Amino acid sequence: MAITDWPAAERPREKLLLRGAEALSDAELLAIFLRTGRPGQTAVDLARELLTDFGGLRALLEADLSRFCARGGLGPAKFAQLQAVLEMGRRHLGERLQRGDAFASPEDTRRFLQTRLRGYPCEVFSCLFLDNRNRLIAFEELFRGTIDAASVYPREVVRRALERNAAALIVAHNHPSGVSEPSRADAMLTQRLREALALVDIRLLDHFVVGDSEVVSLAERGLM
Repeated sequence: MAITDWPAAERPREKLLLRGAEALSDAELLAIFLRTGRPGQTAVDLARELLTDFGGLRALLEADLSRFCARGGLGPAKFAQLQAVLEMGRRHLGERLQRGDAFASPEDTRRFLQTRLRGYPCEVFSCLFLDNRNRLIAFEELFRGTIDAASVYPREVVRRALERNAAALIVAHNHPSGVSEPSRADAMLTQRLREALALVDIRLLDHFVVGDSEVVSLAERGLM
């Protein structure tokens, strides 16, 4: 049976308009993106099959071009559309931080950092440069390392903060292992950065560690 023959309240698009996107399953959301299925297979059926084949929505969204296009029913055009959707989501979160106080909106900050840093196969250290009202000036990935470490140079962080005319910073890095528990080295680096930035009257507000399912704040842990 085609989706158009389903009761209106069960069709993904109509269900979204009636109840909101959060009411849809992963397969239903993906079906709206796919728009069409294949002969004898609705878009929802194809979406469920893809989620099973890739091992879930996250794995599908993070697949590279070759793996994405190796699956029947997908191709470069769909990959480009998906990447555009993901980037719009990232920019939307970034604009929310630019309009508001990043330090007063920890959940927005966490979501933004997750979309940027989760999924990297190597450790990436980044900075949110903030103005004197804690609004986002810019986000930058400053250092990249190996699967379990990245060399971070406080002098370079200070230099970029001065170039950005930042009044405050939030720094973050990911743990490719997926475990977001801060290490002793993370706490020591945070202290070094805080001291180096204080010399030029720039505040370090927080240091986040991004894992698979959680983003941990060192400030909340009392490690600042």
